[in-house]
Amino acid sequence: MFVQTETTPNPNSLKFLPGKIVSNGGSYEITKKNNLKNDLVRNILSINGVTSVFLSSNFISVNKDKNMNWDDIKHIVISLINEYYESGKEFVIDKDFYETKTNENLIDIEKQIVQILDTKIRPAVARDGGDIKFEEYKNGVVKVKLQGSCSGCPSSTMTLKQGVQNLLCHYIPEVKEVVAT
Repeated sequence: MFVQTETTPNPNSLKFLPGKIVSNGGSYEITKKNNLKNDLVRNILSINGVTSVFLSSNFISVNKDKNMNWDDIKHIVISLINEYYESGKEFVIDKDFYETKTNENLIDIEKQIVQILDTKIRPAVARDGGDIKFEEYKNGVVKVKLQGSCSGCPSSTMTLKQGVQNLLCHYIPEVKEVVAT
């Protein structure tokens, strides 16, 4: 198996592409290894300098401490990913293990926001190794959560304001501001 890597706009995040399914149940950011039953994620989080792991449908983004060098981490992560899949496992996550807000519980404007996030914004954010999730809409303010490579990225504020906010305000006039939680 050949695990490819891609750089992201965040110098402290690297995207790992195993060429196999990573998550069948959505995207997840994991920062703590306590009580974590998944061997791959727990082992990656045990690497000195790793601060979080983000799982998407077909990639894993790993965030590191700014004082660590990728040369000290990258080959270990690749080795762990290879061992995991070579042991016969077909994916890292198979179900939604975090309770998420379903679209049925959302009001119409929130459904519009989620649809725009899902169709116009998430694909671009995923290319950079991250994700964006709707959190809340109240009084013209949309709260979103940036995950993976987007979390802590120096350019995420610009992306949020010039990209996400402009797009949502264009399609939904009631939206006045977008903030990250």
